[in-house]
Amino acid sequence: MRDTAPLPVYLADYQPPPFLVSDVRLTFRLSSGATRVLSEIRFIPNPDAAPGHDLRLDGEGLRLISASIEGQPIAARPDATGLTIPAADLPKGGFAWRAEVEIAPDINTALEGLYTSGGMYCTQCEAEGFRKITFYPDRPDVMVPFHVRIESDLPVLLSNGNPTGRGPGWAEWTDPHPKPSYLFALVAGDLVATTDRFTTCEGREVALNIWVRHGDEDKTGFAMDALKRSMAWDEQVYGRAYDLDVFNIVAVDDFNMGAMENKGLNIFNARYVLASPETATDGDYASIERIIAHEYFHNWTGNRITCRDWFQLSLKEGLTVYRDQQFMGDMRSHAVKRIEDVLTLRARQFREDGGPLAHPVRPESYVEINNFYTATVYEKGAELIRMLHLLVGEDRYRAALDLYFARHDGQACTIEDWIAVFEEAAGRDLSQFKRWYEQAGTPVVTVTEDWAEGRYTLHLTQRTDPTPGQPLKEPLLIPVALGLIGPDGQEVAPTQVLELDGPSLSVSFDNLAARPVPSILRGFSAPVILEHRLKAQDRALALAHDTDPFNRFEAGRALARAVLHDVVLQDAAPDPAYIAALGRVLVDDVLDPAFRALVLRLPSQDDLAASLNEAGHTPDPVAIYHARARVTRAIAEGLAAELGQIIDQMDTPGPFSPDAEAAGRRALRLQALALLAHHQGGAQAAALFARADNMTEQLGAWAALLTIGDGAAQTRAFYRRWSADRLVMDKWFAMQISLAAPDHAVALTTELTRHPDFNWRNPNRFRAVIGALGANPAGFHDPGGAGYRLAAEWLIRLDGVNPQAAARTATMFETWTRYDANRQALMQAELRRIESHDALSRDMGEMVARMLG
Repeated sequence: MRDTAPLPVYLADYQPPPFLVSDVRLTFRLSSGATRVLSEIRFIPNPDAAPGHDLRLDGEGLRLISASIEGQPIAARPDATGLTIPAADLPKGGFAWRAEVEIAPDINTALEGLYTSGGMYCTQCEAEGFRKITFYPDRPDVMVPFHVRIESDLPVLLSNGNPTGRGPGWAEWTDPHPKPSYLFALVAGDLVATTDRFTTCEGREVALNIWVRHGDEDKTGFAMDALKRSMAWDEQVYGRAYDLDVFNIVAVDDFNMGAMENKGLNIFNARYVLASPETATDGDYASIERIIAHEYFHNWTGNRITCRDWFQLSLKEGLTVYRDQQFMGDMRSHAVKRIEDVLTLRARQFREDGGPLAHPVRPESYVEINNFYTATVYEKGAELIRMLHLLVGEDRYRAALDLYFARHDGQACTIEDWIAVFEEAAGRDLSQFKRWYEQAGTPVVTVTEDWAEGRYTLHLTQRTDPTPGQPLKEPLLIPVALGLIGPDGQEVAPTQVLELDGPSLSVSFDNLAARPVPSILRGFSAPVILEHRLKAQDRALALAHDTDPFNRFEAGRALARAVLHDVVLQDAAPDPAYIAALGRVLVDDVLDPAFRALVLRLPSQDDLAASLNEAGHTPDPVAIYHARARVTRAIAEGLAAELGQIIDQMDTPGPFSPDAEAAGRRALRLQALALLAHHQGGAQAAALFARADNMTEQLGAWAALLTIGDGAAQTRAFYRRWSADRLVMDKWFAMQISLAAPDHAVALTTELTRHPDFNWRNPNRFRAVIGALGANPAGFHDPGGAGYRLAAEWLIRLDGVNPQAAARTATMFETWTRYDANRQALMQAELRRIESHDALSRDMGEMVARMLG
């Protein structure tokens, strides 16, 4: 344990930088033993800051070789986090700072700053990695064009911007657009590119390159296609054209996150670039399409306009997530995409909001900013943009975005700047809406009904429960999209949007012939928990007839949750009416196969644990596991004939295509196959595994076998075929552990940590093993605590080499307060063991302290 805890940083303490930067010139002399970085930085006093400040430069892990100001050497003495030049030693007005430092990329296991991966040099500078490259004011509100020279005998030398020179052993790049240091990027290696071109709506010819290791170039076609579609979509929908002559993407094996939007040089985790039918699932293709788009969209929402400080992180991330969600809806299915997004939100962000890691979309303080790249900042942040869009309407939303781009291009902005353009474009006060950025927690909207003599009245109330550091909450502005369905299934009131802006609201509908069934929160119009008691027959009516696809799905999900609660709490038999309702959806050919597949999926183990906890029960992970298996068997037995027909009807003969229609058919077919295996055994799944010519079907068939306790032969066969493919092997590890039976999960995880292919220093592989144990709730929450102990041991080990990856994986403990006293005590003990470790990182220290409260 550290002797002293690092001090938090507070939003309220923000001060503008005392010095701005007008020019940056960097030279990198790359070497496997020691890389030299030469910097020439032109500083000018900030007219918005008080005069007389010292010059403070951030820097960590740097060996200072020399430093000078205006050509005069200085005796700078770095401390642990940077160096300070007293104001008395600084020239009046602007001045040039020059420094030479030495760094060691080949031993940089934290994967921040400049590091090596498989013989390739690459960088990751967001949020505060640039200070591990050279001394600099490493903050997002210091924006400047960069000029970069790279010296190395490696054949490919890349940086931000446009190439401006090249010769034997060197290359130069210039980025003409001002950017903060977190967007700096450099890549050097023996790489090969897939190339293409794109002509923007402004007539600019852009060279497109996707750089990969030799042998991977045949897996880049889909990523390139996704990039070109993203560029065209951003022009058509947001009027944003690309602004450089080249756009480079590089795939890297060792990467802590999904990808990074560095200006003109996006660096990607290889799993979000490389795809072929044989090695990537439909889910992989969709993730590649989404993340390629997300990082490209950052060119305007994140790069051209960035955040003033890291508290404003959702300004760029929430907006860009919303934009990628819009894009994916246009590319695939808006209804299916919305359901998938809400399932992700509930699984990740509601879980975060309901536990000790709850924080506002704009936090008020942090110790380590890396710990706030969270579902709240990203996914909940996107929901706030969606609500603004709904509240102001399509035309005013576009007007607000046009104003945002025109007013703030080249600036580092705040949430206040963002809200202001909407207030101006829409002509309304949004100060109450701004509370969504400031308050943590998931609001609960409770609905009750009155019916008398043709008048139907809905009463809505809102509350947000206390969260860490925020015991009291103010009412939020909540848009509630509402419609009514008659008992014959016909819509009797079309969608209208109510604004619940106080503690309560009532709305009445007159002259109705019969009591309707309300369809509330259509399209999931706000990220809230809806408490509304509906009879099972009303939910069945909504599942069959609601015109809103999301609420149609939601009705089925509520029916499933109620059935599973009864099985867990009362040992009840699964309700035949629910199974019959599922059957009607299953055979409805009018419905999108992807939608039907989602309706057939039972709520996850974690979803059920959360909903039982919300209902005042202590969830038992093992009981939940067995209840899901029991209901699955009942569905398979009750719908065996229909499931068999679906398996035949949804076959996709011919060449593999990753398009939405084909992917939806495969999803429904594999869902039917997995269900039927619980009734008829694994023969069909084993046959499909043997003949599958694509990873989606091979992995789906193998999963169906594993869930019924079969599949050992297929596990061995999968390894023999794919042991040389690093990304497919991540699937091999993760699939076994995440689907293991509760009494076998910890032992299997332990066994696989000893496997020669378990490279625990690689973030993807660590997540595929230790992260997968956390994704198996019944196994992780072993009553004896073995899962907790194993996870803690590995988290401590990884924290010593990669704090960021370790701290993020540690969130597998964040729900400890929802379980029984024995499990709580066991998890607390392991969190305290991590906390007491002698070399605990700042990342892990903050994360564990927050979880323990």
